Amino acid sequence: MTTTSKPAPNAKKTQDAAAPCPIPEFEGVHDVWPRGDRLHAVRDAATAYRERFVQQGRAHAVRSFDIAAAPYPTRFGFHGAALAINPFVSIINRMLVVQFEGFDGEPKTLVWEPTVAAGTAQAPFYAQLKRLAGDFLTDHVFARYYNDPDTVLPSCGLRPEDVDFVSFDHLHVQDVRMIMGTNSTIPGERAPREALFPRAQLLVHRKELGTFESMHPMQWAWYVDGGMDGVPDERITAFDGDVELGVGVSLLWTPGHTDGNHSLVLNTPDGVWVSSENGISADNWQPDLSRIPGVRRHAAFYGREVVPNANTLEDSLDQYDSMVKEKTLASRSQRDPRWLQILPSSELAPFKRQWPVLPGFTHGGLNYGELTPDGGDR
Repeated sequence: MTTTSKPAPNAKKTQDAAAPCPIPEFEGVHDVWPRGDRLHAVRDAATAYRERFVQQGRAHAVRSFDIAAAPYPTRFGFHGAALAINPFVSIINRMLVVQFEGFDGEPKTLVWEPTVAAGTAQAPFYAQLKRLAGDFLTDHVFARYYNDPDTVLPSCGLRPEDVDFVSFDHLHVQDVRMIMGTNSTIPGERAPREALFPRAQLLVHRKELGTFESMHPMQWAWYVDGGMDGVPDERITAFDGDVELGVGVSLLWTPGHTDGNHSLVLNTPDGVWVSSENGISADNWQPDLSRIPGVRRHAAFYGREVVPNANTLEDSLDQYDSMVKEKTLASRSQRDPRWLQILPSSELAPFKRQWPVLPGFTHGGLNYGELTPDGGDR
């Protein structure tokens, strides 16, 4: 099984004042050997970076919006640990709009995870699931639709051209053409796609782009075939490692779920938040608090502090380390300090039909500051 997608070879390099800045605390930690020492190095680096990150200041405004719920195999969500009746749960994709001050002193707007449901349906996993289960189960039982990315911005007083950056934690089930536009016509369509956000740069880890050069069979089911084809090179900013976007906003490289996975880190009035799909529920990062049958016992039996979201297992040791990195950065919840402020970018829904696999704790949406067309309260 192969894909015809190709990365943008001339992706813009991050060297100007408005571009992402490397984070020196994490330099070299993924090269530490042996693996137990690497985990300690990751944790120590995250501790050191957190101290500096919170002193830099906060993002101006953050708002989250539910986009759609989609079916997801229960055994993937908790690495096979959850004891379930229903083989599928639903996960809700969440889009964030973040406004902050860039290091060039200018206001910036980031849209995080603007998933287009029509594109997600074209990923091989979901296309085959629909053929097996039928339209009714996939579209009406497991799925729900809340908002479209292109309608979210007008609802909060913004225009598509106000967006400076677009990013995803990784490109599973994303048809990037539907978001960033194309300079060629998608097969079956009559003209090139217009971008949802005409001024925005796509921020993507260079290793995630590299995946499209040659897809491994363990990766194939989750990437939209051709999903990067025709996306203009000049609309892509590729970065390596861990980077800061501006005051109170960072993208941390968290490999394992995919090679180029990265997590959004925000400093807010309630402390530090992390958004990631390394887990689908707070239970993944804190299994010792989980009430989902099997999850706490699984973690205790194997002596693990996290239970990964495991649909690909590109590198389970790296993913474990990445989840520890996220835990180290996140603050305690203001609502219940037992739980960390890690917001799954696709979160386990609390639907009764999937009992007993229900989230032990749900943070709900984020709502800080006021989103404004000029990028924040400066």
